[in-house]
Amino acid sequence: MNHDAIREQLRTRIREVLERNAKIEGDLRRERTPLEADWDENAIVLENDQVLEALDADNRALVARLHTALARLDAGTYGRCVSCDGRIAATRLQAMPEVTVCIDCAREAEESRGQRR
Repeated sequence: MNHDAIREQLRTRIREVLERNAKIEGDLRRERTPLEADWDENAIVLENDQVLEALDADNRALVARLHTALARLDAGTYGRCVSCDGRIAATRLQAMPEVTVCIDCAREAEESRGQRR
């Protein structure tokens, strides 16, 4: 596992998500599309704001997880499952570099949530 390449991948992903969030925040501030005089149109725009706010929150959470992955990389624990301390598959980390659990522990957690419903 090339730690420098992973570090750069994580930093690039953080930049991409922050750029996307900047656009979302601009849309929420009406920088490109101010509200219209039409009340019906404004109602639709304001409903869309709820979607934008949810995307913003999801992106902020992702950035936090990516920063945690960077910290784990620096600490030497990146690629180790926080539940069982086993290895997280490289393909899983490539797809989701912020992941902290191996696929087996993720499945087990998902099954536990399903049984509680």
